[in-house]
Amino acid sequence: MTNNPRLGIMLMIATTFVFALQDGLSQHLGSRYNVLMVVMIRYWFFAAFVIAIARRQSGSIRNAARTSQPVVQIARGLLLSFEICVMVAGFVLLGLIESHAVFACYPLIIAALSGPILGESVGWRRWAAIGVGFVGVMIILQPGFGVFSPAALVPFAAAVMFALYGLLTRYVARKDSSATSFFYTGTAGAVSMTAIGLWFWEPMIPTDWIFMGLLCVSGAFGHYLLIRTYEVAEASAVQPFAYLQLVFASTLGFVVFGETLRLNVAIGAAIVVGAGVFTLLRERMAARRRA
Repeated sequence: MTNNPRLGIMLMIATTFVFALQDGLSQHLGSRYNVLMVVMIRYWFFAAFVIAIARRQSGSIRNAARTSQPVVQIARGLLLSFEICVMVAGFVLLGLIESHAVFACYPLIIAALSGPILGESVGWRRWAAIGVGFVGVMIILQPGFGVFSPAALVPFAAAVMFALYGLLTRYVARKDSSATSFFYTGTAGAVSMTAIGLWFWEPMIPTDWIFMGLLCVSGAFGHYLLIRTYEVAEASAVQPFAYLQLVFASTLGFVVFGETLRLNVAIGAAIVVGAGVFTLLRERMAARRRA
């Protein structure tokens, strides 16, 4: 692995842009067809990509699938597939801007749960940042002001699920290779979504099949860029730039889908992102002290 932070940052920016496009395609298709079917087809392509990558890195599918913790690995894959369904539902209900504004709190949830789940130490500064970040989430949701919509809890639920997925990924990384974890991410999700999504199959018009193809390609390409990002730079150096997905997705929501950016959402998102970046920087400093 090389260490080229500048290239890593450029790749992370490209990754977030591709993932934002993927989210826009998901919103378009999810508003027209059953979300479970859309995610199922997306996972078929993703699973093929994952198997190819895992086989190349491990030498064979059998090597990639070898693990001493299959239950946790399968649980990770299931959790991510369900999280994607919930998040796409959030795009349909709330739009890209508000969904991503709420979802941006997931690093704070990871930081908050890393202690009880992984036994990691969380200092008072990071706890303070977590508290400030969730104040930002409350500003976005506006509970108790007569305009709160229960639909706003959908992307928050997705953020909790994605945080748990991230924590489980850290947990299995203690024993399994990244190729093994990536293999189970794709295959477990594809199996679960096929078992569920086939019951909700709907015919699609030819134009939307083109969009579906773009969704599948963008998903695989985005993960390829993410893999390359972590190959050329340390995660702590590039992770703060992952928040640019909020910027790109919001721009897409505003320009393409005609969404509006409410003042409370802008203020709350700025607080959440600021707290999240601070938390990431504190984790980076703690990792350097341990090294």
